[in-house]
Amino acid sequence: MRVLVVGAGLSGLSTAMFLGLHGVESLVVERHATTSLHPKARGQFPHTMEVLRLAGIDQRVADASPPDFRFRLIVAGAAAGPVYNEILVNDMGPDLSAFSSAGWANTSQERMEPILAGRARELGAAVRFSTELVEFTQDDGGVTAVLRDVGTGEEETVRAGYLVGADGHRSPIRHALGIGVTGRGVLGTGVAAIFAADLTSVLPRNALVYLKNPELPGAGGALVSTDERGRYALGVGAGEYDDDRWVEMIRIAAGIPDLDVRLLEVSGSSDTKHWVADSFSSGRVHLVGDAVRVMPPTGAFGGNTAVMDGFHLAWKLAMVIKGEAGPGLLDTHTAERRPYSKYIAEQQYTFYVQRMAPELDDGTLAAPADPASMMFFGYRHVSDAVVLEPGDKGELLEPEPTGRPGSRAPHVVLPDGTSTIELFGRGFVVLTGSAHWVVKAGALGLTAHLLDGTAWAKAYGVTEAGAVLVRPDFFVAWRTPDANGDLEGALRHSLRLC
Repeated sequence: MRVLVVGAGLSGLSTAMFLGLHGVESLVVERHATTSLHPKARGQFPHTMEVLRLAGIDQRVADASPPDFRFRLIVAGAAAGPVYNEILVNDMGPDLSAFSSAGWANTSQERMEPILAGRARELGAAVRFSTELVEFTQDDGGVTAVLRDVGTGEEETVRAGYLVGADGHRSPIRHALGIGVTGRGVLGTGVAAIFAADLTSVLPRNALVYLKNPELPGAGGALVSTDERGRYALGVGAGEYDDDRWVEMIRIAAGIPDLDVRLLEVSGSSDTKHWVADSFSSGRVHLVGDAVRVMPPTGAFGGNTAVMDGFHLAWKLAMVIKGEAGPGLLDTHTAERRPYSKYIAEQQYTFYVQRMAPELDDGTLAAPADPASMMFFGYRHVSDAVVLEPGDKGELLEPEPTGRPGSRAPHVVLPDGTSTIELFGRGFVVLTGSAHWVVKAGALGLTAHLLDGTAWAKAYGVTEAGAVLVRPDFFVAWRTPDANGDLEGALRHSLRLC
């Protein structure tokens, strides 16, 4: 077995799926009996839809979205009002066509995970539920893990080249590695209930209401619709509540005193936290998703970033496993994903304070950033797997696409109506307007795309005689403005072969 993935949530299943896309087998184990039965994270941004398109499931995800895409995000005393703030009311999200050719989707985690699991299996992954990791050890050659069948208690020992910890915010794997976390800590503790009721008169099909109401525990909570019409979830401050109290709280949250309520499930307590792991890797073990980043659920970046974690890690694992890259390439997992994770976590904390807990504003909040130019497409991966140019100070963010190494490759519409982004994802790719670089790329076994016109060159900061080396994760590894430059040296540098 090449890779053992522990955890079948968004990040673990995405990692397995993208490993399969790169031709690497994996085993995914999950201690729960099924994928998530709760809506949890909802919505897929265009940058996520791009990678789902690469995996061949973007349409499946779009089709799994509720038929009414319009989403309402408000702060209110109850679903029936009064409304204090309309945060977001839109049909398809902001227009990001200048950054991407992909669209939006509004699929919940409970529908998303089975799609990811199905595609991972199609690409060669084995996915086993009711199976937990008991312990693991690692050495220079790989990882030895003991797995247990939750139902029978039967144990087996497996050997893998690498272990991916996608085992959630408590992450026994992270704890076993002795990796600490840094952040603002626990912000609050809550419990949630899933219930059936008719809220059509006060709540649209797709809605999330941040509740500010002194009659609720902690004077607030969150009420959210699910994919099933007539099914909702309410989260409030932690406490011991019997069924009658839950019904009372749901009626308060809805603003309908005589609402007919049927409780379906009540969950245990969970913390709202803010922290980022101090390292994302240790030897042959690499962490993704909630195992490395926990933040308030205010912004919808958690689920999207979990999918992207798997996308960004998988190509590195695959190239190292296949001997196409040096093991040092995996050392860049922390260097590239941790700064971005810290940035995203701070953004979601800002949203949390603004929407839910203004009393926590101590003057240290990060300024809210534009999602398109910063959080989706404007962050950079600055590490030893990128050939930075002279004078580059390694900034994490850039408001406008530049094409410089370490940044996301700009989206440029090609003559056939497709995007330059659709040329990437399977391996390193060279973009150029010169046959000179096509020959050079071919000699190195690289795919080169000979592009016409000046639009692409301008967007990527080169001339038509220049060349741009793009990594499998759509990020620029190197560029040269003209016919001069060491493409082979840049490739070896990016693959950590020198």
